[in-house]
Amino acid sequence: MTLDPGASRPRPSLTPPEFASALAQPRIAAPAAITPPATSPAPVPVPTGAASRRGRSASVWIIGVLVLGLAVLVAYFLNALGPAASLLGMVLAVVPLVGVLLALRIVDRWEPEPRGLLVLAIAWGAIAAVAIALGVDLVLSMVFGPATTGAREVLQTVVQAPVVEEFAKGLGVFLIFATARRAFDGPVDGIVYGALVGAGFAFTENIQYFAVSFIEGGAAETTMTFFLRGILSPFAHVMFTSVTGFALGLAARRGLSAAQAIGPGLLGLAGAIALHAFWNGSAMFGDFFFLYLTLQVPLFIGFILGIVALRREESRLTRRRLGEYAAAGWFTPQEVDMLATSAGRRAALAWARTLRGDRTALMRTFITDATALAASRQRAISGRDPHAAAEERDLLAKTAATRAAMFAP
Repeated sequence: MTLDPGASRPRPSLTPPEFASALAQPRIAAPAAITPPATSPAPVPVPTGAASRRGRSASVWIIGVLVLGLAVLVAYFLNALGPAASLLGMVLAVVPLVGVLLALRIVDRWEPEPRGLLVLAIAWGAIAAVAIALGVDLVLSMVFGPATTGAREVLQTVVQAPVVEEFAKGLGVFLIFATARRAFDGPVDGIVYGALVGAGFAFTENIQYFAVSFIEGGAAETTMTFFLRGILSPFAHVMFTSVTGFALGLAARRGLSAAQAIGPGLLGLAGAIALHAFWNGSAMFGDFFFLYLTLQVPLFIGFILGIVALRREESRLTRRRLGEYAAAGWFTPQEVDMLATSAGRRAALAWARTLRGDRTALMRTFITDATALAASRQRAISGRDPHAAAEERDLLAKTAATRAAMFAP
């Protein structure tokens, strides 16, 4: 049965197979001899392994760039700041990073992204984006000299830093979009990847700020810098680059290719640059704490409310797609209600803990695979993923097997 007659690609059957009774027993009889085939049968195609990972992992050359950039950054920090100050800066920078990652884990909990891509996003921000920004700053300093005047300092802080840094961070989000397209489904995915790139960038930048503060002003200045950057504004870079990720996520939802997504990506980049410039300018031209309370805090609240609205849209999409499977008998309406709400998922996990042997892990797998099934079906319906139909069949078999294991005596 096909629920989307207009689609050009084949859909997996939504008619559940007939399962034998769990209590059925075979007759006891002498087995017949097995005659070998005349020719070797063709291998059965299985939608796992390299085929299923295609489009869900980044290219190897990106990892090579990151390794090279890491070596350059380590050499730079050890030479410019020294090992002691660099180590202190790194320890302090871990504190806001952990807080940001815990918050982003909540955002990404509905349909978790591949762990390798999450690590890649952080690494790009912490290594490649910082290396690009430092390289551009070095070149401009060699061409125009150091920023010794007030006008040059303003230009560097309000124009150069936002443009260069947001371009370097946004490039990482775009590379994930282009090379791991199947793991980039919509705005929430874009926000997660953009936020992680921003978090990685802030981590390395904080190492530098904390180390310089310790060298120049000791514990007192380091404490003030940590308060301003680690306590008051740990989500600044996260918010900036999330705008770029959000724009690319909208492009992904519309099924645009990497080339077609350049335009929306540049619009998102312009928004990220504007926010970054506004943030830096508020620290230079006005009362930072007043503007922080009257403008930055409301912006952050709006950012949170936007994520909540996007999460609700993901919930509705999950309910709609799994509802199609429920209509064909693969899920019960109660299971769809459970899978499509956070409260239902919590209740299901609590129920699974009461089963013999604590089957919470099986329930988590069931929830994860069913959510991925809904996302795969959406990609197939939109026609933007040629591998979606095969992934649907694979995930449908996995959810059926997990449910059977969960209810096994």
